[in-house]
Amino acid sequence: MRKLKNPCQLRLLQLVIFLALYSCQTDKITSEEVQEEIIENPTTEVGTNKNNDEDIGSYTTCNPDGANATRTCCDLPNPVNVGTIDDRSCYANYKESIKDGITWGIYNITDGSNNQDAPNTLQPRIERSLSRSGSTVVGSYAKFTGTFRILEVGDTAGTNQDGTYIAQAKGKHTGGGGSNDPAICLYLAKPVYGTGANTEKQVAFDIYAERILQRGGEGSGREIVLLKQVDKNEVTNFELEIGFKEDPNDSTKKIHYCNAVIGGEAFDWNIPEPDRGLESGIRYGAYRVKGGRAQIRWANTKYIKVEN
Repeated sequence: MRKLKNPCQLRLLQLVIFLALYSCQTDKITSEEVQEEIIENPTTEVGTNKNNDEDIGSYTTCNPDGANATRTCCDLPNPVNVGTIDDRSCYANYKESIKDGITWGIYNITDGSNNQDAPNTLQPRIERSLSRSGSTVVGSYAKFTGTFRILEVGDTAGTNQDGTYIAQAKGKHTGGGGSNDPAICLYLAKPVYGTGANTEKQVAFDIYAERILQRGGEGSGREIVLLKQVDKNEVTNFELEIGFKEDPNDSTKKIHYCNAVIGGEAFDWNIPEPDRGLESGIRYGAYRVKGGRAQIRWANTKYIKVEN
């Protein structure tokens, strides 16, 4: 082997060896970084997207982890969300996820997945029922607060039956009419589709209030009013209060009110025929999917009721 007597040649050889070793190490680090990214961002579209707790890709209507013998049998032992579970879907039972340090209740349902009621009667749902205020005295109310994210709602291919309810105000009344347990106001999320590469993707949701026009109103006995739009997966604060207060124009009368605050915007509404109202109740979760799949998330849920 020939020795390098020139110091410049020696330094040059040392530099070449250093660069070669550095290049090998860099290739190793880059390979490890790519592998880590692949693990955290799976390319498959089937299953759960671990980055945002969304079910994506193909699915079946009913699944083993959605099996439930009764409507209340399969809640978690200590759920983070308040209320009694009402699970009428065989797609998936209630579960929870942690995102950005917040624990979220997961409500996923699919078209045709109601395994609890008679076929082709009532819509699938996973909701939580809250104990109702049974007093009609002025100052009595029920109040629910929480935070929601909407990932997907029912889609019926261009019909007016699109959408999924995320919450509803309930309450029985005197004089008959309507169902045995009538809804008073339902908060309906309808899909907004993107453009270009997102043409077939739900990118936002219009939130509507579906309100009765008279006690027991169903179908044409309701009005649907657009409230606001929220983006897909947007963390949105929600507040719903239903109760009785004095009529400011006549102290001998009372108002049965249903007031919502969604993303900081107030949407107050007075329920018709207040003297017929018997109670004030609230349910929330995911209800109705006449096509496709619905995925709603709830966190930071609290509930209070006052009965004077």
